[in-house]
Amino acid sequence: MKAWEVQPGASGLDGLQLVTRDDPAPGPGQVLVRVSATSINARDQAIVAGRYRMGALTRPTIILSDGAGEVVSVGEGASRFAIGERVAGCFVQGWLDGAYRPEYRGRAMGVPLDGTLAEMMVLDENGLVPIPDTLSFEEAATLPCAAVTAWNALYRSEPLIAGQWVLLIGTGGVSIIALQLAKAAGARVIILSSSDAKLERARGLGADVVINYNTTPDWVEAVRAASQSGVHHVVEVGGGTLPQSIAALALGGQIHQIGFVAGREVPFNAPAFVGNFARLNSVLVGSRASFEDMLRAMEAAHIKPVVDKTFAFDEAHAAFEYQKSTALFGKVVITV
Repeated sequence: MKAWEVQPGASGLDGLQLVTRDDPAPGPGQVLVRVSATSINARDQAIVAGRYRMGALTRPTIILSDGAGEVVSVGEGASRFAIGERVAGCFVQGWLDGAYRPEYRGRAMGVPLDGTLAEMMVLDENGLVPIPDTLSFEEAATLPCAAVTAWNALYRSEPLIAGQWVLLIGTGGVSIIALQLAKAAGARVIILSSSDAKLERARGLGADVVINYNTTPDWVEAVRAASQSGVHHVVEVGGGTLPQSIAALALGGQIHQIGFVAGREVPFNAPAFVGNFARLNSVLVGSRASFEDMLRAMEAAHIKPVVDKTFAFDEAHAAFEYQKSTALFGKVVITV
């Protein structure tokens, strides 16, 4: 089979290479999936650039954590899926339900485990979920990392309730699916971007308030004015924006810390944090049960994830370039 590997020592796209591997076969309890579509996350950019927090790769590794496809064979004793069933892989293999535990470290797809940007993949039958017929393979491939992360942020700690205010930073994969999930629950959503065009697209998805942070640099005051008393949830993907997010909170509000696209050197606004009786949650994707819960909610609310642009399998480098560009709105998909 063909696959895209990140090579040890990679520091850019030159280290992402198209290779040929032997076709895999499922062992006991495993499932062989013919991959139809995959998607890119910010994490994958860090892996290719050699900046991922887990350190340097020790072996050539198939990139990407997210993918969907069709079961083509099953190993001895595997009974959860039938041949021909449509499935998506879970980000953390073996995390079925409950809280994250130390033994799950080292079980993430796309590093350290081989990922999804290949013609086929073999996973334990418990590391897959069935995908509803209402979603295409391309749409389903956007969900395992970004969407499950957004779902856990909004619904796993102190769940979002109708009428609450949610602040979203940027228009990448996590923020856009969080917008859709929040609106489905009856929340009111404020979203930030530097692009008026992308803010209008967000308004079309239901955003109640849109703020261009270039033309409104004091966006905290704008957020507090729009929400009257501050926001109840912040899906914080920026990192460097954490002090402003704290200042934008209502009393008892929550910040769900996910990423660091705005920088890892983060000053902490401790007085505002304490004064707001705030809560800071670290969100690391989620379990298989979370994925399944989210899929049921999406189906009930008729949510279709936003696929911004689709690339062919041999266009992986171009897909990575686009995903990190300022043009991104939602998710970038690579078909297989």
